[in-house]
Amino acid sequence: MSEQDLNPAFSIEKIYVKDLSLEVPHAPAIFLEREQPEIDLQLATAGQALEDGVFEAVITVTVTAKLGEKVMFLVEAAQAGIFQIRNVPEEDISGILAVACPNILFPYARETVSDVVTRAGFPPVLLTPINFESLYAQQMAAQDGDATH
Repeated sequence: MSEQDLNPAFSIEKIYVKDLSLEVPHAPAIFLEREQPEIDLQLATAGQALEDGVFEAVITVTVTAKLGEKVMFLVEAAQAGIFQIRNVPEEDISGILAVACPNILFPYARETVSDVVTRAGFPPVLLTPINFESLYAQQMAAQDGDATH
């Protein structure tokens, strides 16, 4: 094995939409509403090994727009990617899957959500950037707290 074979390696193999759903439960009447909806954003990340050195990372974005209790639209998009991660310590893999991969995938998820909302007949929803490093740190702190109880 050459020294190059032992260097840490990270590459994108494929980026794709894994799952996508749109609901406009009150169409067509909802299009007559003139108020601005309240937008709720939920975000989840996941990662799994596919084979040695190859991983799938997924971010799932759920956007719900409501007028009071009435749902204008609900979009759920699971943006995924296959990444090659080699010669990285095992304990660092979860951080890469929870931070580096979502940072790459998020702009694609943002575009997918905006496109679907526009195609549904609504003004585009532009998701603000997410600090995945901070989210990961919060998750790790919560897990550490759980482990000590």
